Amino acid sequence: MQHEKWPTDSRVKYKRIVLKLSGEVLRGGKAGDPIDGATLEKICNQVKEIHELGVEICVVIGGGNIFRGLNGVKRGVDRTTGDYMGMLATVINGCALMDCLEKMGVRTRVQSAIPMNQIAEPFILRRAQRHLEKGRVVIFVAGTGNPYFTTDTTAALRASEMHADIIMKATKVDGIYNKDPKKFPDAVKYEEITFIDALKQRLNVMDSTAFSLCLDNSVPILVFDLGDEHAIRKAVFGDRIGTLVHG
Repeated sequence: MQHEKWPTDSRVKYKRIVLKLSGEVLRGGKAGDPIDGATLEKICNQVKEIHELGVEICVVIGGGNIFRGLNGVKRGVDRTTGDYMGMLATVINGCALMDCLEKMGVRTRVQSAIPMNQIAEPFILRRAQRHLEKGRVVIFVAGTGNPYFTTDTTAALRASEMHADIIMKATKVDGIYNKDPKKFPDAVKYEEITFIDALKQRLNVMDSTAFSLCLDNSVPILVFDLGDEHAIRKAVFGDRIGTLVHG
């Protein structure tokens, strides 16, 4: 339910969203710099733009720009340890997003699935919902708090819990293709596709656990390119952008 003091622009199609950002989008084009200041600011400007339209925004951020658990396994780190290291990386990214947004005048709260009281609030569902109703952006960090689950799964879980209208997965590609467009020039982009068809074609939308959660709870997923400086605004208006996966 929309808070009476937080009106939503009538043009908005999706009033409560989960914005899924990979850690890599914060890196920008600079090799070796995990968080590029200019890139961070561009992303936060997009979040601010839709926040001012009255959209209720949850952000789930990855940590791959700092540490990815599976990469740690390749270097001899135990999988459980590596996943916890990756969760801590998402906390760093979440704090960077919060700091940037608040400097832009956007009230923001960070909620962590792993208790760390000096840094973030614990994840409490009703508190998170109340933050949204009061017009605050909520950033979910530390994944689900459990190893062996990705931040894609976190996005699917939080979207289901928060009764979000949609998951918006911001990437570096402009949608879902029938095959890798970088390798195959004849690759065909889907404007929209059903969950069942995506499963049949084994399209890499999200990891299987996340995808199953979205399918079971009827949470649509929009995959789009974050490169356009107004991409998220176009997405919340329901413009033709990226690929929509639905039931």
